[in-house]
Amino acid sequence: MSENNESHQAQAGAQASRVARSASSQPLSGTEQSQAHENMAAASGGVKVREKARRGAPRARRMSLSLTRIDAWSAAKVAFMLSIAGGIIQIVAVTLLWLLLNVVGVFDQVTQIVSSTGLDAGGFDLANVLSLSTVLSAVTIFSIIEVVLFTVLVVILTLLYNVVSTLVGGIHVTLGDD
Repeated sequence: MSENNESHQAQAGAQASRVARSASSQPLSGTEQSQAHENMAAASGGVKVREKARRGAPRARRMSLSLTRIDAWSAAKVAFMLSIAGGIIQIVAVTLLWLLLNVVGVFDQVTQIVSSTGLDAGGFDLANVLSLSTVLSAVTIFSIIEVVLFTVLVVILTLLYNVVSTLVGGIHVTLGDD
C-alpha cells in the first residue's frame, strides 16, 4: 500500500511540474494555467502548489544563449534575396528620380547653362547623353554587380565569424519571456 501511495505522489509531482496545455497543445493563458495548477493541487492534496498558483502570474523566464555558428549557405541565401530586393528598389528609385528631373526640366537647364558658357562643342544635349535607357542600363549592371559582391562578402564574413567564434565562444545573448 505504501508503494502505491509513493507512486501516486511521484505521478502527481510529475504532473505538477508540467506546463498546462489546452487540447490544441497550445500553452494555456495565465488564468487557465493557474486554474489547472489549482485543480492538480486539489487532486494531489498538495498545499505548496496551491500557494504558488495564488501568488499571481508566473515570473518571466530568462535564458542565456550563445550564437556560436552561422550556416554559410543560409546566410548566402538571405543575403542574395536581400540584395535582389535592394537592386530592384535601386532601379525603381533611379527611374523615378530620372523622370522627376526630366519633368522639372533639369536636363534642359543644364544644357542651356553649358551652351551659354561657350563650352558647347557640337550641340551638347544632356538629355541625349543621360537618356532613360542609358541610365537604366547602367543602374541594372551596377545592381547585378552589387548583388554578387554583397552575397560573396556576406559569405566571407560568415565564415570569418565561424572561425572567430570557435576561438572566443560566439556572441552571448539573453532572451526573456515577457
